Amino acid sequence: MAISLPDRMDGAQLASIAISQHKARTAARHRRPTHAFENGVTKAGLNYLLTLDDVIASRGGIPLVEGGKLIGAIGCSGGTGSQDETICTAGANTVNK
Repeated sequence: MAISLPDRMDGAQLASIAISQHKARTAARHRRPTHAFENGVTKAGLNYLLTLDDVIASRGGIPLVEGGKLIGAIGCSGGTGSQDETICTAGANTVNK
């Protein structure tokens, strides 16, 4: 499971901390980016995805995989979904190769 070290930009809502942790937890537990759940709900209408334990259907959570093994996840919140995902991708790319 990922160890969360929250950091918050000045002026960002306090809820962004819990949301980013939820995104990281979902990405780690399901071993896929959270945008997969967002796409499943919005594009495919697979609403059952929201009934899975600890799922958040919002971009900004990416698993961290090193040598084929899950080592954690990164989650970002506070911007738009695409901004959160872009920031997470940049962070994840330092580990995921």
